[in-house]
Amino acid sequence: MQILNVRKVCRSGVAVKMSQPISTFRLALLVLTACGITASGIAHAQTYPSRPVRLVVPTSPGGGTDFSARAIAPKLGELLRQSVVVENRAGGGTIIGNELVARAPPNGYTLLMGISSITSIPYLYSKLPYDLETDLAPISQVVTVPHLLIAHPSVPARNVKELIAFARTRPGQINVAAGSAGSNPHLAMELFNHTARLKMVHVPFKGQGPALTSLLGGHTSLMMANLLSALPHAKNGRVRVYGVTSAVRATVAPDIPTIAEAGVPGFDVVQWFGVLAPAATPRDVSAKLHAAIVRTLQDTAVRNQFVNDGAEPVGSTPEQFASVISADLKKWQKVIRDAGIKLDG
Repeated sequence: MQILNVRKVCRSGVAVKMSQPISTFRLALLVLTACGITASGIAHAQTYPSRPVRLVVPTSPGGGTDFSARAIAPKLGELLRQSVVVENRAGGGTIIGNELVARAPPNGYTLLMGISSITSIPYLYSKLPYDLETDLAPISQVVTVPHLLIAHPSVPARNVKELIAFARTRPGQINVAAGSAGSNPHLAMELFNHTARLKMVHVPFKGQGPALTSLLGGHTSLMMANLLSALPHAKNGRVRVYGVTSAVRATVAPDIPTIAEAGVPGFDVVQWFGVLAPAATPRDVSAKLHAAIVRTLQDTAVRNQFVNDGAEPVGSTPEQFASVISADLKKWQKVIRDAGIKLDG
């Protein structure tokens, strides 16, 4: 019996036993199989992408998810040598777009620009048409965007510690605006309430804009607002600023303390955007996409575009992104359960 030891030609260390002589072609196939490689896999790795790549945005045009996708698409397409086409598939609180990608062929041609709410949705709805952990695979976190905890100037508390003391003496009396029920800013405020042991009244609006308008008019007292939308009002003194929700200070506003350092240790909430693919996407394709995304985020023009709009570029590994998703799933499961939030009855 002839034995071919393929240790010298691949890292698997597999020995292929042959009972009779074989052709050179069959020998090559055996070696490739022992190395965990198929002819089609090699061809795929060499040719991907051979046509435009679709980057699905599960929200309407104009929001942070859409902005993030369109900010990286040109450079990403340049690096992949194929067009990256941004496609908005809004509806169902991002569920429609998320499902579209989860059910797409796992070939690297349909990707999702996911938003952090994808980790809270499983607990806000009784049933989803996809499973985040089994149907989608993280490629790379793209950016994070912190919120600001702000108040109408009529609120006398000057910092986070004073705000907590003020709110504890008025349980159920302070109205808190939120862009929509179950949104990341809403859940951030629920986490703040839970951590600081406060009872405030949630007042939902149809979007961040109407909620901020309510606060500016003094109809509500407090809110977690997107950094970009709230910062101009903070600079002109129209709102009182207590802190930024991220674990570190924002690059665009380094003078604003974090909520953690201002009085609530460990507080860390950001809205993030990141690229995911169907779960069975080949590893070589995922690796190529990841490398291109990281290089895109290292581009000076792309980075400046994000930073100037209050976002922090990331460019994480799939494993790091998976850890973020796992941690957020645990965090929001507890917050949503404790707050009793449900969006489908």
